[in-house]
Amino acid sequence: MVMHIVDRRLNPGSKSLENRQRFLRRAKALVQGAVKKSSQDRDIKDVLEGGEVTIPLDGMDEPRFRREGGTRDMVLPGNKKFVEGDWLQRPNQSGAKGSGAGEGDSEDAFRFVLSREEFVDLFLDDLELPDLAKRKLAQTESEGIQRAGYATSGSPANISISRTVSRALARRVALRRPRKDEIEALEEELAACEDETRRAELLALLEALRAKAKRIPFIDPIDIRYRRFETVPKPVAQAVMFCLMDVSGSMSEHMKDLAKRFYMLLYVFLKRRYKHVEIVFIRHTDRAEEVDEDTFFHGPASGGTLVSSALVAMNDIVRTRFRPADWNIYAAQASDGDNMTSDSGLTGHLLTDKILPVCQFFAYLEVGEAANYTFDMPDSSLWTLYERLRNDGAPLSMRKVSERGEIFPVFQDLFKRRTTSQERV
Repeated sequence: MVMHIVDRRLNPGSKSLENRQRFLRRAKALVQGAVKKSSQDRDIKDVLEGGEVTIPLDGMDEPRFRREGGTRDMVLPGNKKFVEGDWLQRPNQSGAKGSGAGEGDSEDAFRFVLSREEFVDLFLDDLELPDLAKRKLAQTESEGIQRAGYATSGSPANISISRTVSRALARRVALRRPRKDEIEALEEELAACEDETRRAELLALLEALRAKAKRIPFIDPIDIRYRRFETVPKPVAQAVMFCLMDVSGSMSEHMKDLAKRFYMLLYVFLKRRYKHVEIVFIRHTDRAEEVDEDTFFHGPASGGTLVSSALVAMNDIVRTRFRPADWNIYAAQASDGDNMTSDSGLTGHLLTDKILPVCQFFAYLEVGEAANYTFDMPDSSLWTLYERLRNDGAPLSMRKVSERGEIFPVFQDLFKRRTTSQERV
């Protein structure tokens, strides 16, 4: 038996959802590039909102057969203008990408609007927290869904067509339900029979078969089976991310904007990808404090610089709320690299003996002014200290940024999905 299922559900907003999804899959690389470029010029609060993006039109070309290129000799029929022996000049090569009047090439663009969900999915594709596997799983468990055989009752959406048809067939065979071809053959024999006695016998047999077919339905309610699902506890690997941001007087508004953009990406990435991840916001000048999300991104603050104060605050929170045996601990620090010379020793001690031993991964982002911050400049005191620790084998990654356009490549490089054999530097 052949069954045809027609999905007549309307697409959202009367749009062709299937074609839209197919297009996003085919032009994924181009769309991702456009999404990242679009986010660079947005305000922090709008960095991951949906909106209009533009991609080159030629990037959507599909493979197709076309005529052979190059120079060829051809024989063409004549007309009123050309006669035998004439040579035709090859026409100028031109396409649909001209710039109109005049000479020169231009690039047509294709614009379309992405929803926020599509924008975020493309933006955060292929990112993950490194080494999320913990020594001890969480005491609280999440509930997952898994198949658990079949049931005789359930939602119509969970009907198992194959199992239902199989049971119906077995029941009809066991009860010897007359087949349709048997009844049709008997009807043909009855129509061709001229012997009255034989016709009476065939008619009685035909009536009996029809009555039996009615008593034994093709599909009975007892045949219907539903796919059964049950909730099962699944252990959860707990994780906590510490966001440490320098808001001292040496951090200009441009530097703070770069740092906040990095943390905004990190915040959305964690909330989007992981259900059981805690985020702790710590900002510091010459003293550190744990703050909420709104204060971290929008609250004003200024003062001196003591990096060790943020590390002390993080260590205290780890000891009181996040046992390293139970939690995957991550940290992301953003600073301009300035620190009091007298504080370097304590900072190094805290990192070496307290912070890095309990961290799965520690990311350091050094921000600078776009006009004069180059990689040829002398390294800051904080960068020099962290580089020495990294060279000693600490789970520490370091990057520098000075412009908005550098934020996402750095973020993607820090958190892109890697195999276990790949090393972070």
